[in-house]
Amino acid sequence: MRHGIVPRRVAMLSVHTSPLDQPGTGDAGGMNVYVVELARRMAALGIEVEIFTRATSSDQPPIVEAEPGVRVRHVVAGPFAGLAKDELPAQLCAFARGVLRAEAAHDVGWYDLIHSHYWLSGQVGALAKERWGVPLVHSMHTMAKVKNAQLAKGDRPEPRARVIGEEQVVEAADWLVANTDEEARQLVELYDADPAGVVTVNPGVDLEVFAPGDTRSARRELGLPDDAVVLMFAGRIQPLKAPDVLVRAAAELVRVRPGLRRRLVVAIVGGPSGSGTAAPGKLARLARDLGLGDVVRFVPPVRQAELARWYRAATLVAVPSYNESFGLVALEAQACGTPVVAAATGGLLTAVADDVSGVLVDGHDPRRWAKVLGELLDASDRLARLGEGGLRHAQGFGWAVTAARMLDVYSAALAPPERSVTMLR
Repeated sequence: MRHGIVPRRVAMLSVHTSPLDQPGTGDAGGMNVYVVELARRMAALGIEVEIFTRATSSDQPPIVEAEPGVRVRHVVAGPFAGLAKDELPAQLCAFARGVLRAEAAHDVGWYDLIHSHYWLSGQVGALAKERWGVPLVHSMHTMAKVKNAQLAKGDRPEPRARVIGEEQVVEAADWLVANTDEEARQLVELYDADPAGVVTVNPGVDLEVFAPGDTRSARRELGLPDDAVVLMFAGRIQPLKAPDVLVRAAAELVRVRPGLRRRLVVAIVGGPSGSGTAAPGKLARLARDLGLGDVVRFVPPVRQAELARWYRAATLVAVPSYNESFGLVALEAQACGTPVVAAATGGLLTAVADDVSGVLVDGHDPRRWAKVLGELLDASDRLARLGEGGLRHAQGFGWAVTAARMLDVYSAALAPPERSVTMLR
């Protein structure tokens, strides 16, 4: 890595979801993990990080020292509760005011750089950049034009206002950080981003928490039979993530293999989110309607250590999303030595090495998914090979690598224009 000028203090912006929230429900997901882990690793490198997020409760203190070098600031912007994500653009002025006030309480030059996450934060970051005279690094995480091109059945498209907002952020940012080369290509082709200002930094995985362990022990601790066939989904329950594809595929498996029912457990670990909050019991009703009420097990969102236990207990982890900017669940499962079956889309093409660490499936036809799952369940040697391949694949995605690469981006953003691009090439 080629670190040049290193920032002393970074302002991270995460408007719509707090890094302190539990991933797997509401709007908390992979981005929460990303912000927390990146901030931790930057702090370990001696860089102070202050994360600005919207306050959602009057009980939240204005400032939380999350850990040494990482401070979370709760900014009051609109009512504490009851605001959906699509209502937050109206609160961006209030949020920006809170961010600017925090900086105004210090000497000029308190923050060396802004790193905004998601387009709402990018809007605030563009304003703060002009006010403070510092560079803006932006991570999109997801993009409206990509999501709208790959909508799940019954899901609502992202509004035009978001598309315009994202285009504005792309124009304002000094550097755009893509999770994968595919996302970098989309930024250039769909948003007319300058290729010279787009850099790929793969997200990481906590290789200490997500590590192999004894499957039988994990199952006993979770109350699962030793001989169970455990198909697992982890994440937010919403159409985009497509947990229904796994449930429908499981029903097809049981139909063609009636004897499997006795051993089959379909674990859905997570909570309703996005448009899924409009009908939080829909997936459970689907399971009952398909005759799988005794097979599908719903587990509320859990902490990372418990999530790792579930991965170790699983036979296979399914990630059937219609789109993922990266696919952190897939990487976490592989780091635990558990093979993954994932949709061949977006960042999952990077997170999963097809037929090396898992299997990529084209489309979302439950019958096709059932066929792939069934073939894997019939091939114990192949399952073992994929588990070993997943473990090797995940080792290349530690957060230390991500942080070092991101520090290069920060240094390039702080460097004179004539040097900044060459620093990352």
